Amino acid sequence: MAKEEMLEMEGVVLEVLPSTQFRVELTNGAKVLAYAGGKVRKNRIRILAGDRVTMEISPYDLTRGRISFRHKDERPVAPQARRPQYKKR
Repeated sequence: MAKEEMLEMEGVVLEVLPSTQFRVELTNGAKVLAYAGGKVRKNRIRILAGDRVTMEISPYDLTRGRISFRHKDERPVAPQARRPQYKKR
């Protein structure tokens, strides 16, 4: 028998929990407990509350999922303060 396909859904992170777990609200209004996937953890991608994410959900347990992608913000980021330049002697 073939393995079931994962459901791929988008949502917004509501809350950051310990040990790389997150409370995510899906676009359909459901709230899911999710963890950061392996590639996200390996590349040290920060996930904060308010981030839009894509996650994979098993059809067997629709209350838990794995975050596979964090979408970049469309809003412009404020420029960072530059360090003062010192003259070399």
